[in-house]
Formats: sequence, C-alpha cells, structure tokens
Amino acid sequence: MALKKFKTESKRLLDLMANSIYTNKDIFLRELISNASDALDKLHYLALTNTDIKEDDPKIELAVDHSGRILTIKDNGIGMDKDDLDNNLGTIAKSGSFDFKEALNKQSDVDIIGQFGVGFYSAFMVADKISVKTRKYNSDKAYLWQSSSQDGYEIKDDDKEDVGTEIILHIKEDTKECNYSKYLDEDELQLLVKKYSDYIRYPIKMDVEVSKATEKEGETRTEIENRTINSMQPLWRKNKKDIKEEDYDDFYMQNFYDYNKPLKTIHYSVEGNTSYTALLYIPSKAPYNYYTTDYKLGLKLYSKGVFIKDEAKELVSDYFRFIRGLVDSDDLSLNISRELLQQDHQMSAIKKSIDKRIKSTLEKMLKDDRANYEKFFAEFGAQLKFGAYENYGQNKDVLVDLLLFKSSFEDQYVSLKEYVSRMKEDQKDIYYAVGESIDKIKAMPQIERLLDKGYEVLYFLENVDEFMASILMNYEDHPFKSINKGDVDFESEDEKEKTKKENEDNKDILTTIKNALGDKVDEVRLSSRLKSHPVCLVSDDGLSLEMEQVLSDMNQNAGIKAKRILEINPDHDLFKSLRKTFEEKEAIDDYAKVLYDQALLIAGFKIDDPVEYTKLISDLMVKAMK
Repeated sequence: MALKKFKTESKRLLDLMANSIYTNKDIFLRELISNASDALDKLHYLALTNTDIKEDDPKIELAVDHSGRILTIKDNGIGMDKDDLDNNLGTIAKSGSFDFKEALNKQSDVDIIGQFGVGFYSAFMVADKISVKTRKYNSDKAYLWQSSSQDGYEIKDDDKEDVGTEIILHIKEDTKECNYSKYLDEDELQLLVKKYSDYIRYPIKMDVEVSKATEKEGETRTEIENRTINSMQPLWRKNKKDIKEEDYDDFYMQNFYDYNKPLKTIHYSVEGNTSYTALLYIPSKAPYNYYTTDYKLGLKLYSKGVFIKDEAKELVSDYFRFIRGLVDSDDLSLNISRELLQQDHQMSAIKKSIDKRIKSTLEKMLKDDRANYEKFFAEFGAQLKFGAYENYGQNKDVLVDLLLFKSSFEDQYVSLKEYVSRMKEDQKDIYYAVGESIDKIKAMPQIERLLDKGYEVLYFLENVDEFMASILMNYEDHPFKSINKGDVDFESEDEKEKTKKENEDNKDILTTIKNALGDKVDEVRLSSRLKSHPVCLVSDDGLSLEMEQVLSDMNQNAGIKAKRILEINPDHDLFKSLRKTFEEKEAIDDYAKVLYDQALLIAGFKIDDPVEYTKLISDLMVKAMK
C-alpha cells in the first residue's frame, strides 16, 4: 500500500507535536495510557447501553522486548476501524475522544481523558517508528497503522484476533542528550506509571521480575510475575466515611516524603461552575529548607485522576505555602499539550476557594484545637506574618486574626483579639517590645513600669514582627506602640505633671549631658517609664532602634539612624549623685559618656570605643574610692 500523507501540514506539524509542545519526554507514557483508558471507557459506555455487549476483563498492558528495543502498550477497549485510523491518527489534532464525549448523554458517568488528538504523537519523542495494531469491537477485520514520522503513514490489513489496540514503539537509540533505554526498563516504567497514571481506573499490568525464597536458607530465585502496577482508585475519590485516619497519614508520608504524620488533613469536594476535589495537609514540622529559596511550593494537580503538574503554584496563595496536597478537577481548560494550564477563571476560582477553606480550617483549629494550632504556629507562623506584611499589607485583613504572639500574659501565645479583650479601660495602644528572647525583653528597663501598672506587652521575637506591625498600623482602632518609643503614654495626669516639672527643674544638667554627647543623641530627658534602672535609650517617631539594627544586619539601612533619646531615671541614686557633682563639669562629661554607652549596651548596640569606656569606668571607680 502506498504511503498516505498526513491530512495537515504533515512533517512540520508532527515535528512541532513531538519536539516543541512537550517539554518532558516522560509524559508520552501518560498520553498513551490515557488513550487506552479512553478506549476502555468507550466500550464500557456501550456495554451500559447495550446488554448484548460484554466487557472482557478490561485492562491495559505494558510489555518490553529488550533485544528489539520495543515497548508495547495494549488495551482491550473499543478498538478502531480503518476510518477511525484515518480520521484520528491520520489527521493530527483530530480527536475521536472529543467527538465521542460530545455525543454522550451528559448524565453519563463515562470519563474521557484525552480531548486533543495530539497526545499520541508525543510517542515520536522517544520512538523512531510506531505501529498500531487494532480491531474494533463487533468487527471481523483488523488493521495495522504504521509511521516513521517522516512523510506520512500506511494502513493495511492485519491478523489481530482480539478486540482492542496495541501501540508498538520502536525506541530510539541512546544519544548524549537522552537515555532512551530507560523506557525499556521495567523499574523505570513502574515509576512513570506511579507518577503519571497511578489513578487510571483500569488495571495497568506488566511482567515484573520478583525474587522469591527457595527451600535453601539464604537463597532466592527470580521469577516473572504479571502484576498490576497502578493503584487505580485515588484515595481522594473514595467516600470519606471509608477512609481511616491512618490511610490519610500513610498517603501523606509516602507521597510527600515526610517522616512525620501531618498535623491536620483537609479533604473535601466542591460542586459548581468549577468542580474539584482537594486533599490538603498541614505538616506537623516545617521542612528543613522551608524558609529558603530551595523550597518548592504548590500543590499537585490532577485532571480526572491523571497527573498534570507538580508544584502548581497557581492553586494556593504564597502565604499558605506550607500546605501540601493535591487538587483533582474534571473541569480544567488544559492546553494542547496537557502539560500546562490556560490562565483562566477556573484556576482563579479554585485558588480562591482553596484559600478560603484553609483559612476557615485554621480559624476552627484556633478556636477548638488551640494546642495543635499553637504547634502549627510555632512552625509556620512567620509565614503568616510575612504574608500580612508583604505587598504593602494587601492580605493583612485575611491573616490578621490568625496571628499569635507571645506576651507578658503568662508568657503564652495570644491573638490580637485576645489582647484587645483584656486591655485596661483607659488603654489606647497595643504595647509591644522587640527582642531576641522573652528573657531579654523582661530584662529591658522600659518594660518594668508598664508591667507594674498591669499593662500587657506583646513580645516581638522575630524580625518580621515590627515590619508587620508598621503595615498593620492598628487592630480594631488600637495603634501598635513600641515600649521603646519616646512617646509611649501610660502615665496618669499627675505623673505627667510631675515628670514635666522634674525636667524643667533639671534643665541645666540635662543640657550639659546633651552637650557632652553632641549629635549622638537628639534629646536627653528625665522619664517616668524607668523603675529600678538608671537609664535607657528610646527612639523618636520613625525608624525604631530595633529596626535600625535589623536593616543594618541586612545591609539595607544605607546609614539611616533612628533618632535617639537618652532617658534618665530621676528617682535613681545615680542621678541624685550626678546632681551633687554637677559643678564638676569634667566629671559630668565622663558620666554622660558612661551612661550613654550603658544605654547602648542595654539596647543591644555596640559601643563606639570599648577602650575609652573601660578607662572611664576605671577612673570614676578610683575617684569614688578616694
């Protein structure tokens, strides 16, 4: 029989199908198995509508001929006649599956995977010749379709006796760029089936070598077994009532390579304009590389149980990037290669729905399962805080009620809602303190008086906390206020008047100290915030001392400094001694430098000249002991 030309632009389009549309050669097996599944579905549908038609143990078979470099994919589905071969394989991008689906009653449960008619040609990525032997159901004639992907194809009669289709791939010789021989390796084929076609609902069978013990101790023999190598029914498509907790846990640990059980499982289905099933997990531990650029975020994506894409970032917002799991939808608009998705309203709708479900699950955990929520937050809370901060707070309203902070209220986690519910009647601000640890914050001079007055203070222990507070600005109209800011207001009117008078009465010595320090500080003043400590350093409006340090560590502050205010405790014996020695101008200058360096050290800064500091301390000690 003469070679027939393809009914499109022939070699040019075929080269495009085989070499450009598909970026991953491995997926040819997914496409051919999906086509085989379609053929079985078609026969199954006919059997449902015609009792005279009998299905004969529907299955898909893989076979390898190592010496001939041949891989065969066989099904016992509906098969094809000569017209089908001409129309579906002779016309690239003509899809029999699509036509069949259009003809089906919409109430049918038949699930046709392939719709584009190009997946078959992906096999030319790995094969230099393809033969298709097929016999259609209820036909007494069989045919052989052959092509070497050059100018066309040929169709001739064949002696195939059973109904169905065999696709015979003559695998290419290895090159430097590709090890084609792996597609003749049974172990590799099992891995590919597991990855891409594990949930095809028909058994995929293959002869597999297995080792079995002999009667002699320690000896084994190798046998060939015909095994089903796919799971067939996805866990997520089972009825939830039939799934045990350990089933969910095992699936998670095996498929997401985690030694720990998940903290929470979220399994649900949505019916509507875009229907989908999601199986999501909140891990109990953050992966070692979670907060690095190496971490791969996103969910696995399936369409009708067929694997489409790993790490689908389009399905979940970045602030919920800790979520592991998968989404399976029958309604996705896949592009021609089935590798990528069209960026359309379907994906946006699914993402919005998934984000909403994750948030409601976390809210319920926070309310009803506080211990586990706190475990989750200890692992992934920084991600939520960063999500509230990034993009200028675009998502802060979504996340703010999920945030927790340790606080002076029993050193436990508290939410902002809980903090506000406990605020003192006259309290306007939400007070926070920034530090490396709770112990270091408790040792800060600025916090002592606040706690004595019964105010609760949030502990900001992570770098992102203060940045986030600056974006949130307030919660329920209560502004965030650092206890290290100069304008913290927790004094009574009488205390304010007392402090104002003390500053006026001591203006001379405060001015002398300011002059001694020069431009190192913007102001020196007496403060009522200090109790047992003699001195502290606070900042004016704008950049805080803590943010200055963070930006400096990140080399991003470009020399910008916080406006520094040196506050002195008027009730401390040290200040009373300063008043007595005020006439000794030189001594006051020395004391001023020591006080400033002490305030720097307390605030966590390095002092400019440690040698001068130790000398001043020594000199002042000598004077005091004379």
